Amino acid sequence: MKKLLTVLIAIMMLTAVSAYAEGTLRVGMECGYAPYNWQQVNETEFTAVIADNNGYADGYDVQIAKRIAADLGMDLEIVKTDWDGLIPSLNSGNIDLIIAGMSPTAERKMTIDFTDYYYQSELVVVVRKDGKYANAQSLSDLTGAVICAQLNTFHDTVIDQIPGVIHDMPRETFPAMIVALNSDAIDGYIAERPGAEADIMANPGLTYIAFAEGQGFEADESDTAIAIGIVYGSQYKDAINATLAGISEEERVQIMVDATARQPLVAE
Repeated sequence: MKKLLTVLIAIMMLTAVSAYAEGTLRVGMECGYAPYNWQQVNETEFTAVIADNNGYADGYDVQIAKRIAADLGMDLEIVKTDWDGLIPSLNSGNIDLIIAGMSPTAERKMTIDFTDYYYQSELVVVVRKDGKYANAQSLSDLTGAVICAQLNTFHDTVIDQIPGVIHDMPRETFPAMIVALNSDAIDGYIAERPGAEADIMANPGLTYIAFAEGQGFEADESDTAIAIGIVYGSQYKDAINATLAGISEEERVQIMVDATARQPLVAE
């Protein structure tokens, strides 16, 4: 069965390449959400060029984008886009795909379509190592904490699951939340584990709380999974899903581990 599946995937990929043998695949991402994506000056074997001479992008999302572009037989161009501008840019035709650590939530599915998942994560809370909540193990241990999340994300909707929480105003970026945490303006912020690991590597004074089963946030799988945003009726969907099916779970984890180790270690 495994051999048959491999053959079928190969046939689908070959079909995709013949269908999209020319052109440039424009992929939108923030280029500021390590280890999913970030911007850097130097070109490496892992980077892709950012449009309008904005340097180069690297990260987990970029590696997935490179796989897809290669299978489609297309050149890859990263279009640096603010988070709130990603979906409008996709629907207006300025980009072909969103590969930006985006979850296929029910709300987003009202305006765009998604591929199969390309990563599955979990929600954690980033706190200061020397803070009063550093040893928290459950949501109830965070009672009274001032917690925030990124603006217009699912993360912001789960904060109120913490009993007695002080739900602080959302910030536009993760660097802004790191600044707020380091300056004692907040006690913690919501993140996904890969992003949290990247943040604490760049900021040694921080740590994160990973919850045991039943002690953390309740969330639907579609809220914690990561998928590629596409327009409804996209010509790329089947081909992209074929590419994703060819990346094993073990390889996905390794790509994330490598991206986390490679990220720029610059404290915010």
